[in-house]
Amino acid sequence: MKRTFWKYLFPALYGLLVYYTIRLLADSSSGTRFWHRPLLLNTIEVLCSIVMGYIFIWMLNRLFRFFDENRTAGLSYRSIVNELGYVCLLNLVVQNATLLPMAALTDNGLQWEDVVDINVIPLLYSLIYYGVRRSNIFLQAYVQNQLQLEKIANDQLQTELKFLRAQYHPHFLFNALNTIYFQMDEDVAAAKKTVERFSELLRYQLYDQQQTVSIRQEIQYLQNFIDLQRIRSSTKLQLSVHFDEQLGNEQVYPLLFLPLVENAFKYVGGNFHLRMQMTKQATEICFVVENALPEHAGIARKGGIGLDNLKRRLELLYPGAHTLTIQTTRDTFLAELKLILN
Repeated sequence: MKRTFWKYLFPALYGLLVYYTIRLLADSSSGTRFWHRPLLLNTIEVLCSIVMGYIFIWMLNRLFRFFDENRTAGLSYRSIVNELGYVCLLNLVVQNATLLPMAALTDNGLQWEDVVDINVIPLLYSLIYYGVRRSNIFLQAYVQNQLQLEKIANDQLQTELKFLRAQYHPHFLFNALNTIYFQMDEDVAAAKKTVERFSELLRYQLYDQQQTVSIRQEIQYLQNFIDLQRIRSSTKLQLSVHFDEQLGNEQVYPLLFLPLVENAFKYVGGNFHLRMQMTKQATEICFVVENALPEHAGIARKGGIGLDNLKRRLELLYPGAHTLTIQTTRDTFLAELKLILN
């Protein structure tokens, strides 16, 4: 029914609307009444206006189809302006070819106000019709553009995240291989166990890269990493590690806690005290790492590139849902990371 209306009835109504609007304006300026004119004359003008409506709407729909078929990119302001230009041009051609001769052959001939009315009134109606017919196309194009922008932004973020995560791997590999290298000369059995632990860590980093992992998996990874680091650490190390037993299947993004642990082992000094604690507080996971610092620690007090990368990853993965607090004193470095769970 809807298609029948727009295809068969609307063009006639469009032509009648244009005709009666022009007729009312002409009668208002001349002081006449069109119903006092001969019936035959009014009938001819009405029929001409209806024919004009069918011609104009048909040609306009063909023009729309041409635009849609030849559009190579998404809808832009330039393409809309281009379409409007053709709509205006088509309107001028059709109106001047149909209604202008009709005005010249009736009443007192063609007057300047007739030319203005015939060109301006249909133009306004054609622009309204253009807006109504193309609004759905505009909306679809806007949605597609937004989706495309979101996809591009998401792709850029994913690329940046992969780059940030990839920066952890070389440093981790060099440290682990260095540990195994020195163990080979002292204790081959221990070196084999280290290789097994190293393979588990590497497998987690390389293959277990789903969007999120359970906090239990992340804790197991951290525990393996801590055990590996303990092997290559000084015998003076005083290590305290506690993971809350309430933590289990909560979902988190992987490898967010690693930079804090790695940073602590790298810069621990002084009395070699190192404390790690992960707890669950309502809807938050709280991870605290505290390590003693050697004198003149320098970059250790700032955290280095690992913590800078961590801050950026947190901004991308947990916008508005995390806090990272870093405190340094003369001989202590403390970092506290809180993640708000969904």
